[in-house]
Amino acid sequence: MIKGANVGLEELSESVDAVVVHLGWSSESGEADADASVLLLDGNGKVRSDADFYFYNNPTAPDGSVQLLGKRPTDDGSEDRLSLDLTAMPDDVERIAIAASRYGEECFGDLSDLRLTVTDPSGEALLEFSIPDAGVERAFVFGEFYRRNGQWKFRAVAQGYASGLAGLAIDFGIDVDEAEETDDEPADGTHVPSAEPEVVDTGSVSARAPVESGAPVPPQRRPEPAPASVAAEEVEERPARRRPRTAKKKVTLPKVAKRSLAENDAWRQARLFPVSSLKNDREREMRATSVLLSVMTQVPEFGRRLTAGFGAPAGRMETFTEVSLPHGDTPKRPDGVIRVERAGRLWTALVETKTNGSPLKAEQVQDYVDVAARRGYEAVITLSNDVALDGGPLVDVKIDRRRKHRVTLWHLSWAEVTHQAQMLIRHEGVGNAAHAWLLQELLHYLQHDNSGCHGFQNMGPAWVPVRNGIDTETLCQGDQRAVEVVESWERLIRQVCLRLGGELGQRALPVQRVRRNSDAGARRAALADRLCADGRLEAEVRVEGAPGTLAIVADLRTGKLRTSMEIPPAESGYPLTWAKRLVRQLSDAPADLHVETLLEGRPNGPRGTLERLRPEPGDLLPQESDVRITGFKLSLFKGMGSSRGHAETGFIRSVYDSVDRFWSSVVVPLERRPGRRAAAGAREA
Repeated sequence: MIKGANVGLEELSESVDAVVVHLGWSSESGEADADASVLLLDGNGKVRSDADFYFYNNPTAPDGSVQLLGKRPTDDGSEDRLSLDLTAMPDDVERIAIAASRYGEECFGDLSDLRLTVTDPSGEALLEFSIPDAGVERAFVFGEFYRRNGQWKFRAVAQGYASGLAGLAIDFGIDVDEAEETDDEPADGTHVPSAEPEVVDTGSVSARAPVESGAPVPPQRRPEPAPASVAAEEVEERPARRRPRTAKKKVTLPKVAKRSLAENDAWRQARLFPVSSLKNDREREMRATSVLLSVMTQVPEFGRRLTAGFGAPAGRMETFTEVSLPHGDTPKRPDGVIRVERAGRLWTALVETKTNGSPLKAEQVQDYVDVAARRGYEAVITLSNDVALDGGPLVDVKIDRRRKHRVTLWHLSWAEVTHQAQMLIRHEGVGNAAHAWLLQELLHYLQHDNSGCHGFQNMGPAWVPVRNGIDTETLCQGDQRAVEVVESWERLIRQVCLRLGGELGQRALPVQRVRRNSDAGARRAALADRLCADGRLEAEVRVEGAPGTLAIVADLRTGKLRTSMEIPPAESGYPLTWAKRLVRQLSDAPADLHVETLLEGRPNGPRGTLERLRPEPGDLLPQESDVRITGFKLSLFKGMGSSRGHAETGFIRSVYDSVDRFWSSVVVPLERRPGRRAAAGAREA
């Protein structure tokens, strides 16, 4: 489509009750991003109320008509996805605007391959629209759905706002209230589960937008964490932020657990879903399927969160296990069935579950696809420990495209299930305390060592031969086993992102520095050749709110893992003050933390361990006073696990431990805002 063009959805597909919208972009740095949003508009082109603005902190409409599905990496960048159930759309909503905005002063001209794609519930593309000429705009309305003669149509809009979300808000009538910013986070930034949920006001949220004078707009999405380099003068007073008016209250877990009434640690708390008695993989699969599907039914927000991206309507959900379905001479028995009903429409998906690293079997999944096609079901969902790289299925099956009714095969990983449960129970909130308790029990089950639901668990059969080949210098470029290891490494990093994002309540995505229309296979082949040459696996993770990008390097030659982050210097003050403040902020960090000063035009700068730098922070300064300091690099090293699995001595567990240690002991202290006493001390220095 071109700008200004429009098309009726019924001209594109026979079934347009629901659609999924994909907003995509890419950048050579891999770090640029934007936020998708949806605005429901009346006949005058205005929101009916502030509740009609859906964004990252208000991702779901109560009636299920709108569901933001979140971001996911793609082969050539990243995309933000959202689901629209047009049958659930209120009658007085005449238009649905699909928008996106960037952060601060960043503009869309820094991104490439801006595109909007609309797919039907089966994932088949209905229309595509690109914006090739973006420039200084900081917000865009990509397109809009609108009613015409009782039917839904789509118009390619491509209207940009140099004023960012401020101009967009004025156009659509979004209002804000003044509110004080409060910080309920504990000092160490951790979230401790408790048996009793607490009620929090999710209206005290903010939107990423530049706040212009007098403009009634959602403000920045979050308070920026104070990096190590923040000037002391800037931390004493923080003005009150502007934010959208409060919505209904939600329930999350309290930040600090209440004191246990047990006499000692040997007392085990009673659990709704016992897990310690599971003896084999079949028992694990049956129990995991039953536990998950039952919670999806009882907690509507959670069930909708998991199924919206698969084309399920927003309606009444029922789930079943071990259902026998006719198939030739031998009935088939999928692990589960999900059925959703809305306005007389019935959506059905068969579920095939694997736990404890067991692989999916293509012939088994093929049988379920055939059964679903014959019975008129919409989808087959596979659920296992593996993470899909490209958002598609993990097994190849044959789907008869000649059938009028088509079945779509989807994949979901246990890591994604855990992530969504964490986001709801710890950060976004659910409707009532009973739902919060159910999600808490589900999380306890999924994270138990005996559940088999721990996400990605195996680096694959190529791991040991590749590791040995690098050690003996016999691995040659072009070896397909190296490509397999690179793919496993990408899956592991995706799991790291899900774990971090769920714990922190922030989006975490792998950084992919790719060019437009780049080929994923060629990119992985090039990374495999680099692995053969230098023996290292490298990745970067961008976490919202972090002072820098998290870098992870696994050196297979030395058997060491390196986690690091580069942070910028302060915008004001003197270099010696920067060094002193950095060392002071890292007072509780490990003594073996490596600190390096980054210098303009030079590959290496002064460096040392924190143990050596604590008495002499000035050792971080270059001898030449005219050399500009561009930042500081903080690194921790850890021995790398050797086995391919998820055991205590395995490679995967060592990566998790390395990331967890770096984040809790290095990044969290950097994010912590200095108090008045620290600010006064910095001024005296």
